[in-house]
Amino acid sequence: MAHVVDLNAYLQRIGHDGPLAADLATLRAIATAHVAAIPFENLDPLLGVTVSVEPEAIERKLVDQRRGGYCFEQNRLLMEVLKAIGFEVSGLIARVLWMQPEDTIAPQTHMLLRVELDGASWLADVGFGSMALSGALRLQPQVEQATAHEPFRLLNHGGDWRMQALVRGEWRTLYHFDLQPRPLIDYQVANHYSSTYPGSHFTQGLIVARTLPGRRLGLRNREFAVHPLGGESVRRTLASTAEIKAVLQEEFGIRLPAGAELDRRLAALPRPA
Repeated sequence: MAHVVDLNAYLQRIGHDGPLAADLATLRAIATAHVAAIPFENLDPLLGVTVSVEPEAIERKLVDQRRGGYCFEQNRLLMEVLKAIGFEVSGLIARVLWMQPEDTIAPQTHMLLRVELDGASWLADVGFGSMALSGALRLQPQVEQATAHEPFRLLNHGGDWRMQALVRGEWRTLYHFDLQPRPLIDYQVANHYSSTYPGSHFTQGLIVARTLPGRRLGLRNREFAVHPLGGESVRRTLASTAEIKAVLQEEFGIRLPAGAELDRRLAALPRPA
């Protein structure tokens, strides 16, 4: 029997108590509340724990256990929620170019969603960590589009779409993708690579992010950063395991997994030179 998402539990998890309908206002409100409440985090890959992309396991982890996750978990959960509300949704897959040259040949390791509304297509993406999309973008090239945070835009060159954000006055590419809907097996393969391959950055260090009203939070290994909209970032280094755990719990709202392995892995995180 197919899993049915507990919509009420999800809405309580993200703190959304507004109207629900298969419309643009709901899509934007859900996406914005989701990225504020459910953090991006890679604790399972860091700990060597298998990451499941099955809806029941994702809901148990992100909703019931009050954990976070990465794109294959975040956007798969959002897909199930949107379908339960009545949206027409399909999954896409992208090659990440964030912090890399534009001509980088990257693997397909990022999931995003395409949503059909009143004859128009929109993109939703609550799983891109430090640049998670707070809202939705119309699938329309060369147009700057406002979100609850930075402006975004899409470029299209012969069917190769690029997602860009305006960061400190510069358009920067997050990833590129095509519009072919993807079956679950593509995400299973990409998830296995991302969460187990020794060269994957998800297995090598701590990556956590949260997108709150007016600011973004980020944690990369021991560096905790607050990025206010329109202001200068504030950074500090977390010296001890206790400090890291406190930030994970208090700033990112993560209910930490039990066990000594977490302390061991956090203690082993590299320190700034």
